[in-house]
Amino acid sequence: MSRPRKIPERICIGCQEKRPKRELLRVVRTPQGEIVIDLTGKKSGRGAYLCKDPACLQKALKGKGLEKNLRHPISPQVVEELTEYLTGGRVD
Repeated sequence: MSRPRKIPERICIGCQEKRPKRELLRVVRTPQGEIVIDLTGKKSGRGAYLCKDPACLQKALKGKGLEKNLRHPISPQVVEELTEYLTGGRVD
């Protein structure tokens, strides 16, 4: 009998709920200092996880959770990209 496979979990910085890693959106501060959306989950850098819900993004921005986790200020362009991605517009 084989053991069931362990599913990695992460905590959303907006709602503070623990969810499977694949259900969350990863935002990364790269070693060069830019903040990008990581669709693969494999980019190098400091990451933070958000539910794919615009309300969680707003909570994370209001409480400065995203800035604290990434240890970097968030520019309005990044906020716009994240909002667009979470509301249905794709950002690649």
